[in-house]
Amino acid sequence: MEQARKILTEIPGPASQALLDRRRAALPRGIGFTTPVFARAAEGAIIEDVDGNRLIDFGAGLAVLNVGNADGTVVDAIKRQAELSTHTCIMVVGNEPYIDLAERLNALNPVEQPAKTILANSGAEAVENAVKIARYATGRPGVVVVEHAFHGRTFMTMAMTAKDVYSKGYGPLDQNVHRVPFAYPYRCAADAPNDDCGSACADLAIAHMRETGPETIACFVVEPVLGEGGFVVPAAGYLPRVREFCSENGILFVADEVQTGFGRTGTWFGIEHEGITPDLVATAKSLGGGLPLGAVTGPAALLDAPHIGGLGGTFGGNPVACAAALAVIDVIERDGLLARARRIGARALERLQALAERSALVGDVRGRGAMVAIELVTDRATKEPAPKETGRVIEACYREGVVVLKAGTFDNVIRLLPPLSIDDGLLDEGLDVLEKAVLAAADGGNE
Repeated sequence: MEQARKILTEIPGPASQALLDRRRAALPRGIGFTTPVFARAAEGAIIEDVDGNRLIDFGAGLAVLNVGNADGTVVDAIKRQAELSTHTCIMVVGNEPYIDLAERLNALNPVEQPAKTILANSGAEAVENAVKIARYATGRPGVVVVEHAFHGRTFMTMAMTAKDVYSKGYGPLDQNVHRVPFAYPYRCAADAPNDDCGSACADLAIAHMRETGPETIACFVVEPVLGEGGFVVPAAGYLPRVREFCSENGILFVADEVQTGFGRTGTWFGIEHEGITPDLVATAKSLGGGLPLGAVTGPAALLDAPHIGGLGGTFGGNPVACAAALAVIDVIERDGLLARARRIGARALERLQALAERSALVGDVRGRGAMVAIELVTDRATKEPAPKETGRVIEACYREGVVVLKAGTFDNVIRLLPPLSIDDGLLDEGLDVLEKAVLAAADGGNE
């Protein structure tokens, strides 16, 4: 498929509109959507919709396509495995791709060695398995998470997720989940200057855990960069200090790498930027290259703690998904996508910082590697969130052929997740569209 943006008809076009009508009739309203667009095909960083429009993909299927859509190496691996077998279930008849992938993940993950891995279906299931392992290994019930966190939509992970839109009306939720402040530099919970925000918020988080009772806490679970919470990079010193407290008190430190893993931040795992060793790492999204797959990796002693039958699942480690994941790892290594993520991030941050100088609507520009965002505000002095303007920007972008995503507790963050394989031309073209949309939104929707 040609790698170029092209708008042939108004978005949504008639074919997408017809599918949108069918969607409303067939799907529950609770399944939201960002764009009224339906894909016919996709390759790399381009989505072609059913009307023939080609859009630049800055969403990557919600952080799933770090190596790009329909990468040839990944597709070939899927085809080869699908011709051999589509499923066996590791608990009934074993398959080699499960073992191959576990070995690769054990070697890649920044955990104590020797390591072991369990495979799952999704990020939420990976996080739940991490909590299960932590509770079993420690004999404690408590789970500590941070403000603005997102960990999933299952019952356990809903309790761990901060934004109430994901849990409203579904209670009661797990009462052993405790939330502590996060070092969000732009909106520091300790109201401290940027240089002091990390240590000040760590003190607040530790004080909360002391009040809860460290002896009751099984694990501290955190995204190294908040995803749904707004691509918030923690202030320096926050996570190392919390990690130190956890180590001192027998609390397992769990890195939720579902969105930050597999090169997104310019390293294999986001936690590597913090210089600390987690006890458990949960992964998913880009691990499977578009196929459903999650994993929990950690020291063998921890993963072996649960009894036989205490871990598992029918589809976890499906051989076709495992074959895709092995190819994803190969592509990241072969194509130097870790370094590419860093270059994408530097290029995007430079453009967005320049945009912030032109538009007071941009309150903050932040990111780590190719995980970049702008936070929109109506007033830079008060930092009042601008959710309406954020919505206008997202709509203007997709109508001009660029898919961007919303994030943030206040629905005022635009996050960029381009495939790491995107070329500079498409990246710049997409940023041009975003810049135009922001400037128009700041002017009330008129250029």
